[in-house]
Amino acid sequence: MPTISAAPGLPALGWDEGWAAALLELSDPMLWPARVSRVDRGMCTVMNGTAEVRVSVERGVELAVGDWVAVGAGPAAGDQPRIGAVLPRRCVFRRATDGRGAVQQIVASNIDIVLLCDALDGRLSLRHLERFLALAWQSGATPVILITKSDAAPPDVVAQAVEAVRSVAEEVPVLIVSSTTGDGMQDLAPYLVSGRTIALLGLSGAGKSTLVNLLAGTEVLATGAVRSDGSGRHTTTHRELVLLPGGGLLIDTPGMRALSVINASAGVEQTFQDLEVLALGCKYTSCTHAGEQGCALTAAVSEGRLASGRLDSWLRLRAEPASADHQLALARRGVEERKRRKASKIADRRAART
Repeated sequence: MPTISAAPGLPALGWDEGWAAALLELSDPMLWPARVSRVDRGMCTVMNGTAEVRVSVERGVELAVGDWVAVGAGPAAGDQPRIGAVLPRRCVFRRATDGRGAVQQIVASNIDIVLLCDALDGRLSLRHLERFLALAWQSGATPVILITKSDAAPPDVVAQAVEAVRSVAEEVPVLIVSSTTGDGMQDLAPYLVSGRTIALLGLSGAGKSTLVNLLAGTEVLATGAVRSDGSGRHTTTHRELVLLPGGGLLIDTPGMRALSVINASAGVEQTFQDLEVLALGCKYTSCTHAGEQGCALTAAVSEGRLASGRLDSWLRLRAEPASADHQLALARRGVEERKRRKASKIADRRAART
């Protein structure tokens, strides 16, 4: 019977009695638990509490870094171990690239904290941050904002950046660190707890890989310089789960520029709670917040209580899921129409032969 002591190091990876119960439901005593640390084509690396093991992945099995899996022996003697099942995910961070036909992709699973990273020497974009926050809240994990490279700006610029970030994330903790000088690193300590998983998300050049290397005490991930225009180089090309020597697990992710909030309506509402509350004061329940008489949000912008950019961002992000649903409906109707025309031609040809 599997228990949390199935391997000495499993609890440090986040294993608990809940995962043990999920493994027990598979009713296969030959399967052993492991956590996915890296996914490659047809293969993946898993941690079993004592070592890292390469295992094979069958075609069609969707895996994500952070997954808990049940691993068994290969079909023949000498074959690599194989994944027998993926245990039910508790928390999933998904993304979809912008554009028609966007496909949902699992960025990381079974995460506790989403660390949203943005660098002071880059382009601190509140609009990007709002998208990341919406997806973080939607995942079920707890978001924390990390402003990196604090050594690259004077104190007054740092203070302005923090104020700007808090204007769009009032209830979210904001940390300021420098991986170069070590300033603020002690503020990360409460989050780096044994068995807790943190996913690092942000634009390229935000210093995510540098931070992982510093916390790991060794260069486990490649890093690169930031271009002269402030944009980062995509040094991280894959996701990887890193077990820290001092406790906790980190998942670094490739920098993401295009982010869609499709299927993240609840996350958008959570990110813009202040606007959701203001909207309750609109004169008409059908208010589109586009300048109608009696619109509480338009009044708040006019009075300086609400930034127009934040209102525009809210309206744009709210519209994305509806737009995606409309595109999907059009695509489905197009497929059905093509099927109908094809069936009609076949019927006409059969009728002509008789």
